[in-house]
Amino acid sequence: MTLIREEDLVESIADAFQYISYFHPPDFVTSLSSAWEREESQSAKDAMAQILVNSRMAAMGRRPICQDTGSANVYLEVGYDVKFDFSRSLQEVVDEGVRRGYQFDKNPLRASIVLDPIGSRKNSGDNTPALLTVDLVPGNTVSVYVSAKGGGSENKAKFAVLNPSDSVADWVVDTVEKLGAGWCPPGILGIGVGGSSDRAMAMAKKALNDPLDMQALLKNGPQNKSEELIELQRQFGRESQELTHQLQISNQKLTESKQLEDHLKSEIKRLNESAKTKALEFNDLKEQLRNSKENHTNSTLRL
Repeated sequence: MTLIREEDLVESIADAFQYISYFHPPDFVTSLSSAWEREESQSAKDAMAQILVNSRMAAMGRRPICQDTGSANVYLEVGYDVKFDFSRSLQEVVDEGVRRGYQFDKNPLRASIVLDPIGSRKNSGDNTPALLTVDLVPGNTVSVYVSAKGGGSENKAKFAVLNPSDSVADWVVDTVEKLGAGWCPPGILGIGVGGSSDRAMAMAKKALNDPLDMQALLKNGPQNKSEELIELQRQFGRESQELTHQLQISNQKLTESKQLEDHLKSEIKRLNESAKTKALEFNDLKEQLRNSKENHTNSTLRL
């Protein structure tokens, strides 16, 4: 039987939250770099390049990737043959790990959790309590998965009860289309299907911890219904980017047309003013000629 000491779990959780505050997972960097290479829209490439540069700067400087360091999500897989040497509850031990991780003096992380959410809404100051999920599994080890889920993405979470005849894929595409901004793209979707409402949401949340395998999907094509959903999302994202690119081109053309229209109006105005000036000069000349005729009746004037 494996013995897990309280201090070991606390330190592991604290170190993990520090680590993910400034390191993107390698699969994310690889996927985003590959997407940058395939992207045709210059504005989209620029946005992805900024994310990649920011990711490198955060890793080199050991500073948070984003100022929103999220709510502390901790998922534990606990083997049956594990014994905990704790003096406190598992929630309290996990919270201590979060507290140390977020209050580390060399890289303090923003606390976002409030206590008494429908009352005083006072910030806990250390980002506790953590959102803890525990699964009991065969074995004699404890696996710890942590994520710092930002408020923007959390606020975009959706749940629906579909009829058996409804298409999950259609619902996903329609939902993503209506999410709008505010969830810090590039977005990663976790989708849970089946069970009760809380079970489906838990599965979706857990799916966010899975490695990104977009490269294999692009190479081999979807092999099951779940991968068909992923492929459909990729196509939806590409079509959205193409539409955005087309709109940008249209806006550019409209801007150029407006600039041309303004230039033409300015030229017409200038020419009209010039014509008025010339007309006044001509009238002055005619007046001078008339006066000259009156004063010199014997002179011959040729125009």
